[in-house]
Amino acid sequence: MSGDRAAAPDSLLALPRRMAQGLSPAYFALAMATGIVSIAAHQLGMARIADALFRLNVVAYLVLWLLTALRAAWFPRELWRDLTDHQRGPAFFTSVAASGVLGSQFVVIARDFALARALWIVAVVLWIGLTYTVFTALTVKRHKPPLDQGISGAWLLAVVATQSIAVLSAHLAPHAAPLFRLELNFLALSMWLWGGMLYIWMISLIFYRYTFFPLAPDDLSPPYWISMGAMAISTLAGSLLVANTPDAPFLASLAPFLKGFTVFYWATGTWWIPMLVVLGVWRHGYRRFPLRYDPLYWGAVFPLGMYAACTFEMAQAMHFEFLQVIPQVMVYVAMAAWSLAFVGLLRSLVRGRAASRP
Repeated sequence: MSGDRAAAPDSLLALPRRMAQGLSPAYFALAMATGIVSIAAHQLGMARIADALFRLNVVAYLVLWLLTALRAAWFPRELWRDLTDHQRGPAFFTSVAASGVLGSQFVVIARDFALARALWIVAVVLWIGLTYTVFTALTVKRHKPPLDQGISGAWLLAVVATQSIAVLSAHLAPHAAPLFRLELNFLALSMWLWGGMLYIWMISLIFYRYTFFPLAPDDLSPPYWISMGAMAISTLAGSLLVANTPDAPFLASLAPFLKGFTVFYWATGTWWIPMLVVLGVWRHGYRRFPLRYDPLYWGAVFPLGMYAACTFEMAQAMHFEFLQVIPQVMVYVAMAAWSLAFVGLLRSLVRGRAASRP
């Protein structure tokens, strides 16, 4: 009898332990994708869908932090190994972007500026900690992989994380006290510029790896869609800075620069879409790579939602009414991709629950 009592808590903990141990550092992309699809739906007047995804995203964000805390407590060595790995380390930046996107949801949808400010603090602290931990560790490591095995589209999550802080800062600035309005806009501008520079550094290496090294189907993982997503969130940040020019004289003086680079980012992101679609057809159609659920696919859903949201915001900020048809189509593409990924997630959870039963 006592043995049965002891076995019961172990069986109850089996599933959380399995989930915590196998938690991908990139799983916060679930919150990123859910959050931005919710914002895009809100922009286009789909209030019920936006609100439902917002509520779901709050739950997903909290559950992901709970699992991350359990992993840190139960499997600290594995967590540290991932943090200092060339392939998995950059994926931790999804926690920064998820915090920034959820904070933007609290501003845009819930109008809850207190919680948005709290998430802004979380995002900034995480960004500082991860930027100088991950990149320092990857720099001083004695044993490093060759370029074709060490770099992937996941590295651009550092750009997305940086721009998520720019976006949330720009969202909060108009609602801040006059004393902090200029500071938030300046921070948003600085992060926007830094994210753009970081993209140029990284995409050069990624494009070099694309074209000068053999590319197998399993090398073309879903985070390569972040090549477009990083430009889309840069476009969103730039559009919000353009919209904030009346509140910050230094932004008004930079208006032509802000508008020019925002369109540049949008055009670059748009160029990536056909390229990524063709490579996806090559991967799954020509090379027959199996299309099955992987948490990394949330990194492909996020750029689709972000492209819809950023195009809507840029069209509003710069009066490009002729572009409004794009978000009206892309929001449905993003919601379809999100639905497929969510069904895959539910199926994987059911299989995991069945596997954990004694």
